[in-house]
Amino acid sequence: MTVPYITTWSTERPLPAQVVEHPRFGIAYADETMGDRDGNGVLWPRMPSRPGHGRPEFGKVHPLRQRRAMRRLLCQVCAGPADRTGRGVLWMLRDFREDWPGWPERMAAIEPPVCLPCAGTSIRACPALRKGYVTVRVRHSTVSGVYGVRYLPGALAPVEDATLTFDDPAVRWVRAAQLVRELHGCTVVDIAPDLG
Repeated sequence: MTVPYITTWSTERPLPAQVVEHPRFGIAYADETMGDRDGNGVLWPRMPSRPGHGRPEFGKVHPLRQRRAMRRLLCQVCAGPADRTGRGVLWMLRDFREDWPGWPERMAAIEPPVCLPCAGTSIRACPALRKGYVTVRVRHSTVSGVYGVRYLPGALAPVEDATLTFDDPAVRWVRAAQLVRELHGCTVVDIAPDLG
């Protein structure tokens, strides 16, 4: 059984952390440490990384491993380098071509890219891809924001899931769960001939 690198395992549970309001940071942990925020000042969950221990929880993404894969453009399945050609890095995305003209150009992606062998494995094994997927070559992508749980000032309770860019002042009120990359120079491709 193939378990994607970014999948959470049953022994990986968020560590307790009291969320408090902070005048400069928005939300913070009462006992915050340097490792709780990324370089953009965004708060992240405290989650141990124990891949291979317990049961894989398919559909649940491990925040630290997803963030690492997105930052380094690693395959979300094997954690090796994502497939790259002259046309760009390979992404497998849910098919939303009907949503707007030019999709997925400028899309905020939370799924890391893939390598070619893992793309073939994913097509055969992933139930989520049976709903429809598209393979896309992306010439350029930028780490642009986060997806996570948004809090409202004064409420100190999660209000909604949100995707926010780093330059949005409301990002101070998000506990991130996944890093976002904005995709540019996108070309929908057929990788079937490359899979053999």
